[in-house]
Parts: sequence; C-alpha cells; structure tokens
Amino acid sequence: MKRYRIPGLLFFFSVFALTIIGSAQTDEYLQVPGLIDLRTDFSDGSHTLEYIIRLAKKRGFDVLFITDHDRKVLEYGIRPFQNIIKKRVETASINKGGPDNYLNMIRSASKQHPEMILIPGAESAPFYYWRGSYFKKNLTVCDWEKHLIIVGMETPEDFKQLPILHNGSSAKYLSSRISAGLFLPIISLAAGIFLITKRRILRYSGIVLSLLSLLLLLNNHPFLSSPYDQYHGYQGISPYQLVIDYVNSRGGIVFWNHPETKSGGGKIDFIFKDTPPHPQVLIESKNYSGFAALYGESPTITEPGNVWDTVLKEYCIGQRAKPAWGISSADFHQEGAAGEKLGNFPTVFLVKHKTKKDILDAMRNGRMYAYRGDVALPRLVLEDFSITDSETSVRGVMGENISVKSHPAINIRLTTSSPEKGNIATVRLIREGELLKTFSGEIPLTIHYMDDYFEPDKKTYYRLDVRDTKNRIIVSNPIFVFFSSPESH
Repeated sequence: MKRYRIPGLLFFFSVFALTIIGSAQTDEYLQVPGLIDLRTDFSDGSHTLEYIIRLAKKRGFDVLFITDHDRKVLEYGIRPFQNIIKKRVETASINKGGPDNYLNMIRSASKQHPEMILIPGAESAPFYYWRGSYFKKNLTVCDWEKHLIIVGMETPEDFKQLPILHNGSSAKYLSSRISAGLFLPIISLAAGIFLITKRRILRYSGIVLSLLSLLLLLNNHPFLSSPYDQYHGYQGISPYQLVIDYVNSRGGIVFWNHPETKSGGGKIDFIFKDTPPHPQVLIESKNYSGFAALYGESPTITEPGNVWDTVLKEYCIGQRAKPAWGISSADFHQEGAAGEKLGNFPTVFLVKHKTKKDILDAMRNGRMYAYRGDVALPRLVLEDFSITDSETSVRGVMGENISVKSHPAINIRLTTSSPEKGNIATVRLIREGELLKTFSGEIPLTIHYMDDYFEPDKKTYYRLDVRDTKNRIIVSNPIFVFFSSPESH
C-alpha cells in the first residue's frame, strides 16, 4: 500500500483527522453498484427480464435500470403526400407493446424478486430527419442514434405522452403545427365544393380539387405527438430539450447516452445512417441530469478541460441551474455479443439505505461514480473520495457542495476485495478542468493531498479518474467547494 502525505507539521493534525473522517465514508454511505441501460426482449434485447435478473444476481448486482426503447420507428413518404404515401418500419418498443404491459412486467418481476431493485425507464430517440433521396439512392436517416436515457417515470401515461416522433396523436402541439399547409387545403376544398355546384366540366374539376384538398388536409393534420417532423432538416437541440423538459415535469431523470458514439454510421438495408459524435449537446441543452461518462467506446468528454468541465464551470458561475453528473451506461442487449458481459459497466451509488428511493436520490444528486471493468475481476472500489476544510469538520463527498474557510484537503482511497500485488493504479485529480495532480501506487492506495489553492467568494470543484493495470476505470462525480471570504469567518 502506498500513501501520499503532505510534508510539514502544519498539516499533521489535520491529516490525522482526515484519515479518521475519510475512513468513515463507507460507514456513512453504502456503496451499491447498479446497472443502467439494460434492454429486454420487450424491445430489441435478446433476453427476458427474468434471465437478466438471474444473471445479475449471480454476478452480485441487485439494482437494475430497465430501459427498453420508448418507440422505434422509421417513416419515409413521398411529397406532397408524405404522411399518406409512405413506408413505415416499426420494431418492438414500450409504446408498441403497451406501457401498461411493460410496467406490469417490471412490477411482477419485482414481486418475484423482492431483494432486487428494478427501476423502469426508456432509451429515447426523440427525433431524426431525412437527407438525400430514395430515387437518387442516397437516402440518409440523420441523428437516429442520438439517444437519451430516461428513468423514474412510473405510469403508462408518462410514456404514452412522450413528445417524440410517431408517438400517437395529441392536441398539445396543435397551435405550433397550424400553418399555410393546413389553411390552403381548406380554401381549396371550399373552392372545390363551390365548383361541384356548377356546370358539368366545372363539377368534375370541383370533384378532383375537393379530393386533392381532402388528401392534403389528411396529410397535414396537426394532431401529432411532436411539434417537429422528419422532413424539415436539422432542428438543433429543440426536439431533445422538449423531451428533457417533459421528463423533468413528470418527476423523472434524464441522461444523454453515448454522446461520442462511433456507431452512428453504416446502412439499414438501402438507407444510410448518419449520427456523428455529438458531445456539444451537453453544452447546448440544459436541466438534464447527466450523461454516460463510461460506455463501450472510449469517450474523451471527461478529459480535463473538455466539454464536461465546460458544463461544470458554467454551473459554478451561475449560468446553469444544476450540474451534469456522470454515469456508466451498459447498453446491454445480449450476453456475449461483441464481448458484451452483463456487469462490465456498473454505476456505484452512495446511499444511506439500499432502497429504490435512496438510489434515485443518489442519482439525482450525483452521489455516485462510473465504473468500467471486466465483471470476472474483483471490482476496484473508490472507498473514499472526500474533501474537508483543514480548519473545520466540514466534509463533502461526490455530488455535494461545501463551504470552506481554509485550504481544502482531498482524501482518496482505492481498494479491491482481494489482494492484487503489483497492480498499479493511476489517479488524476482535476480541479475546475485543470489536471491538478497525478498519483500512482499499488492498490490498496491511500492519498491525502492538501491543495494550497484558496480564492475567496469563488466556487470551484474537484473530480478524479482512475485507471489501473487491469484496465479498470473509475470516473468520479465532482465535489463542489465554495471558498468563504474572510469577512464571513
């Protein structure tokens, strides 16, 4: 075991106290690993929920977030009757199979396995748009892989009323969809009816005009589930912000999934796909809860000074109402497919009690860290990541805000469930987007670091990431620190 200490008698007593306080993290909070973003055979997963539960229990997980697709549809039509003369392909999803059935499936499984915490949710693709042409053989579906993870919605109506494309009929966006495309057919229909009352030649013209007008009215009806459609190109962040706001209004929690995806290209039959990496959505959108910091690719969004730090700094200076938290996203569809194993991407929650309520509270408030590692290996545990005031007993853990009167002292401890001689972990401590210090040592590893930074009346944050020689990775959530001014002491 390797310890990092700050030299000098000045810090001796504070470090001694921090050692005691820091070791209390696991006493104050239970560390509960959970798996987020699991697909069942209710949508495009290969396994039943029962199979996933049994496999998760066998591997030591009893918190599962079930996130089948809310609605999975592609629809392309020929203008000007694109909503009538069209090809529609819809695969299994929550709203196709019925949200009542979906929620009942999860509730029934919860009763059969009361030791498990099963939390319903969805993976959502709120919007896509078409580029190119079927006739030119370059038809491309854009942004279909731009996904949100939604959890914490508990009623069928929550899912039925999601403001996404192709999600049934709704009068909610009636005013925004009324346009010339609706009024012109009404005028031409009136003209057609008028002509029908005239002589034979005009009557035939009136019949044709009336039929065309009725078709256009039917094609342009405004009773849709979203104020957007797939035929008017890129719509910016608006379709996604609409869903984020809706989920928040329903008491749910929403995360951006795989924002740097590299699997957004390729083809579906004769249709090209184009969803480029989109880390900028974290800056463009607001009031979401967080994003997938770890998943099956190699994201750079958490690198010091990258997009995540931009968002966190905006929170610190008051430009955002809340920060963005990082989670680990399993994107689990099938055991063994492409090396996929259930349990390789857990999110570890810090809770007082192992209940659904406490898990969701930890998720909302960032008391968690993202993890990636082979489930066959012992899990690398961030036993302690806390910050204390070197002059007081104030202490904060991930997701918390604390106010300090002196230099912040950072406490870090990494362990595993079994000895791993020779396994070296590298820890990067990041303050407000800058790499503050890099530590390395054999696990178990204990670090006490006193930061000499102090700027009165300023809020900053500290976060860390870890990688060891077994390729296990941890990405912590930030701890926010406000430096009190001398006058407030």
